[in-house]
Amino acid sequence: MSSHREVLILPGDGIGPEVVSQAVRLLRDAAQACDMELDIRQEAVGGAAIEADGQPLPEATLAAARGADAVLLGAVGGPRWEGLPMHERPERGLLGLRSGLDLFANLRPAILFAPLADASSLKAELVANLDILIVRELTGGIYFGEPRGIEQTPTGRRGVNSYVYTEHEIERIARIGFDMARKRSGRLCSVDKANVLEVTQLWRDVIGEVAADYADVELSHMYVDNAGMQLVRAPKQFDVIVTGNMFGDILSDVAAMLTGSVGMLPSASLAADGRGLYEPVHGSAPDIAGQNVANPLATMLSVGMMFRYSFAEREIADRIDAAVLSVLESGLRTADIISGVADRQTLVGTDAMADAVLSAFAEEAVEAEEAQVAQERDR
Repeated sequence: MSSHREVLILPGDGIGPEVVSQAVRLLRDAAQACDMELDIRQEAVGGAAIEADGQPLPEATLAAARGADAVLLGAVGGPRWEGLPMHERPERGLLGLRSGLDLFANLRPAILFAPLADASSLKAELVANLDILIVRELTGGIYFGEPRGIEQTPTGRRGVNSYVYTEHEIERIARIGFDMARKRSGRLCSVDKANVLEVTQLWRDVIGEVAADYADVELSHMYVDNAGMQLVRAPKQFDVIVTGNMFGDILSDVAAMLTGSVGMLPSASLAADGRGLYEPVHGSAPDIAGQNVANPLATMLSVGMMFRYSFAEREIADRIDAAVLSVLESGLRTADIISGVADRQTLVGTDAMADAVLSAFAEEAVEAEEAQVAQERDR
């Protein structure tokens, strides 16, 4: 029996429309492969919404997002809008989506596909078989804390941002981290700055309290400055990292470069009911927009995360991951992930890379069907 899902597409700015259009092709093929009926709607967010509607997150976009089972986002922002007041910039649209949908749990995997070992800036032995998951709290912390702003004082301007977390916010992201660690190798590292920030002392205390419910998970704590150093010194010591909004933002970008390119990293931002917003970790890259050179793989892998977490179609998600691996093993590379081993690599653009993934996904589907037929025949 077929299922029905509503997906909102937010192409965004810069290279967003290019990579999202390719990912939508994969979304449709993946839905067909599991007999899923899709209702796809598109709206504007970020700079595109500012140009069309005068604000980064129009009410129509937020309403459509709230009514969808999942949202696929490209990227927002660019120098064109940097002169706007902070609350009017494209990035406020993204923050508004996160808070408006209560997308409190951000999952950012940093996985190094074996064929890309040469693309990492670290030695291959340090990153070979790298598989880290960063669980980032997404709707609290310094990005949302009040008071905030820039004010005039008798001695000059003064900028204020408030770093705020409640016990409830910490506990619910902690449980996501522990649950993810339990499904992997059973190791969770909580990152904070408890030696100087009271709010992260509360973070550490609450994480420790939640740990009592997860005796099978090994918990460790690390200061954020040390965590940044350890990620580039010995990254494979980590399995699952749980941390706050600002620290997670920074550390996930550090982890991204361990894999060779931010163009390879997908992400999922989840609400308590399983609905999610899926997007590549990379930015809008306006300098290469419209040139057919952007890497679509992070956005296509984000579709895989959509099927894994919001649609509970793990087999389809695995096929998408396998298709990407197959294409990389064949030697195809966009400019951001090509390395010096030119004799085994072929430089391709956005369209060609996406075409290859779609072809590989179709082959994965055929192989899976043949395996199922063979299994039934042997019964």
